[in-house]
Amino acid sequence: MGDHKEQQPVRVGAAVRRRRRALELTLAVVAERSGLSVPFLSQIENDRARPSTSSLEKVADALRTTAVELLAAGDPACSVDLVRSETTEQDFTPRVRTLVRGHHQLHASEFTGDHDAGREFQHRNDELMYVADGAVEIEAEGRAYRLGRGDTLYLTGGVRHRWRATVPDTRVVIVAVAEHIEAVQDRPR
Repeated sequence: MGDHKEQQPVRVGAAVRRRRRALELTLAVVAERSGLSVPFLSQIENDRARPSTSSLEKVADALRTTAVELLAAGDPACSVDLVRSETTEQDFTPRVRTLVRGHHQLHASEFTGDHDAGREFQHRNDELMYVADGAVEIEAEGRAYRLGRGDTLYLTGGVRHRWRATVPDTRVVIVAVAEHIEAVQDRPR
């Protein structure tokens, strides 16, 4: 068994939707430009239909791009990606390691040691902080939280927060909904 991604079919629906919205076009306008029906375009955008090469080229032309660009911006239909540990011995030098590679709906990172404790974060979408080892102190919306090994803190999108490790051998895993996902409406602050 390999530790790599197997080549899978590509889903172009999200790429088509992103491009259409970026151009501020309705499905009706794309349908008119491409000669395809609104229901079919909706099925493509929701990955309920896989367009033929000819149909994808028509959609791409309507969106002033190419089929190749839409495929490149597409998401793998199914993916399994293994990220192995970088070391076998415990190395707690301050660092960040990405646990999810590529353009996906979730991002996950492992923070080892301390980082810039004064830096404030405010993410558009929800995130979960899990303390794998050590301990952290988190300030969120004016309240302080102390988390130890095995504790989690869930933050909804828009919550301002900062954190710091309180012991040297701390490892924190942060899983967040990616910024490009419209999971929640931006909240006014």
